[in-house]
Amino acid sequence: MSYFKNVTIIGVGLIGGSLAKALKSNNLAGYITGAGRTIDTLELALRLGVIDAIGQTLASAVTGADLVILATPVGTFERIIREIGPQLKPGAILTDVGSVKGGLIRSIERVMPSGTHYVPAHPIAGRERSGVEESTETLFRGRQCVLTPTARTDGKALNAVREMWKAAGADIIVMDAELHDKIFAAVSHLPHVAAFAMMCAVAELNTGTENYLQFSGAGFRDFTRIAASSPEMWKDIFLMNRDNLIQMIDRYVFSLNEFKNEIMSGEEKQLEKHLTKSSGLRRRME
Repeated sequence: MSYFKNVTIIGVGLIGGSLAKALKSNNLAGYITGAGRTIDTLELALRLGVIDAIGQTLASAVTGADLVILATPVGTFERIIREIGPQLKPGAILTDVGSVKGGLIRSIERVMPSGTHYVPAHPIAGRERSGVEESTETLFRGRQCVLTPTARTDGKALNAVREMWKAAGADIIVMDAELHDKIFAAVSHLPHVAAFAMMCAVAELNTGTENYLQFSGAGFRDFTRIAASSPEMWKDIFLMNRDNLIQMIDRYVFSLNEFKNEIMSGEEKQLEKHLTKSSGLRRRME
């Protein structure tokens, strides 16, 4: 199993912090440097023992690093790599935790310095609450982590990242990047759009004397739980996977309209058939 003497994590929040804890608990990292734009977050991570040092700049933070992990919003990746690229040592491995891959991988590979290695990764783990204080070394246990290597991905670097995620408890899946983006537009990005939209739709019903949200029960709260996620992170994801996501929104609108028409027309048998099919599919997911 690969051991990284020096690791730099850029973005020490829920995912970055949890991975730092997993690296430490499995003795896979000798020294972890944290970097990012919010000094308060980094100082908290240092006090909690999640990281061993704070990088004063992104470039200085990666100097001498064997492994660099990008755990910031995906819209920042290319800019960060341009900034840290000149300081990456030969043989350094760069990986990420972004939930968009296709076009993002191409843009990253274009700016990666010669002699360094990029391994795209996406751990399917998270919570609606972010922040290093929410991090835990067990976050990835029993979860899937998707690796989307390309023809340019170095085999040894790929194996090192694979072993890191396995040690963190994740089940590894290797997938084509374009297929990844189509799948996650459906099962991740669309549900987040729907949750954000539901919150907006109901909140707009509020008046000076009525507050619909105060009457929300478990169903509404379960459905909209993920709308508490980071707006900055999801804005970048939506825009970077826009083509696949727009297709899924169109499919969702079509399905909503089917239910709408059945309710409007009072087609009781068809509506019940539709509901039974959906309920059965959801039960089988358990």
